[in-house]
Amino acid sequence: MDRLRTTDTPADRVVPPSGHTAWLTSFTAGAMAFLAVFALALSMASGRLADRWSEALSRTATIRISAPGEQMEAQTRAVLDLLATTPGVARARALSDVEQRALLEPWFGPDLPIESLALPRLIEVTEGDGGYDAEGLRLRLAAEAPGAVLDDHTRWRRPLAVAAGRLRLIGTVSMILIGTTMAAMITLAANAALASNAQVIRVLRLVGARDAFIARAFVRRFTLRAFAGALAGALAGMLAVALLPSADAAGGFLTGLGFHGWGWLWPLVLPFAAAGVAFGATRAAALAKLREFQ
Repeated sequence: MDRLRTTDTPADRVVPPSGHTAWLTSFTAGAMAFLAVFALALSMASGRLADRWSEALSRTATIRISAPGEQMEAQTRAVLDLLATTPGVARARALSDVEQRALLEPWFGPDLPIESLALPRLIEVTEGDGGYDAEGLRLRLAAEAPGAVLDDHTRWRRPLAVAAGRLRLIGTVSMILIGTTMAAMITLAANAALASNAQVIRVLRLVGARDAFIARAFVRRFTLRAFAGALAGALAGMLAVALLPSADAAGGFLTGLGFHGWGWLWPLVLPFAAAGVAFGATRAAALAKLREFQ
C-alpha cells in the first residue's frame, strides 16, 4: 500500500506501454511539432523579409521627371542641384538608361527599345539620419522643376508594414491552432486509455490508490510520449528547413526562409511546449474521467 503511494513505477503499468494510445500520442505530437517548425520558419522569414523591404524603402525616395527631350537634362540638373542643398538628403543620383532598362526588363523583356521611348528620368534619393521635409521638398520641386514628382514610397511602405503584422498574427494563430489540435488529440488518447483500463482503476481504488496518484501515472506517461514525439518532429522539421534550396536555386522565391543564428533555438522550445500541453490536457482528462468512474 505504501509503495503504491510513494512511487509512480507501479502505477505506470495502468497505462498500456503500446497500442493505439501510445502511437496516437507520439504521432500527433511529432506531426504537430513538424508543422509548427514550418509555421515558425515561414512566419519569421516573412516578417524579416517585410521588415527588410520596409526599412529599405523608408530610407529611399524617387523623383520622377517628365519633360520634353530638350528640357530633360536641364530639369534633371536643376533637381540634383536642389537636392544637394536640401537638409536631410544624404545622396541623390539620376539613374542611367541601363539601370532603367533593368527595372523594366522583368515586365517588357530585354529587347525594350528604351532610347526610342519617352520615359521619365528617375532620380534616386537617399535619406539622411535626420530625414527631410517631404512636403517642403514637393513645394520646391513644383517651383523650380514643374515636371518633377516626389514619390517617398509611403504607399509601398504601408502595405509592407501591414503585411508584416498580419504574417506575425497568422503565425501566432497557427501556433495556437496546432497546440489546440494537439491538446484535443492527446485528450482523446488519454480518455481512451482511461476507458480501456476502467476495471484496473477500480481495483486500484479498492486497494487504496487515490485518484491523484492514478491520474499522475497517466500524466507522466502521456507527457513523456508527447515530449519524445515532439522532439522527433521538431528535429525532422529543422532538418527539412535546413535542406531547403538556397535563394539562388529557388529563383529568389524562398529568399530568407529558415532560421538565422539564435533563431535555430526556437524550434527546440516546441518539445517542452508540447509536454506542457500534454500535461495540462492529460491531467484535466484524467481527473474528469476518474470522477465519472465514481
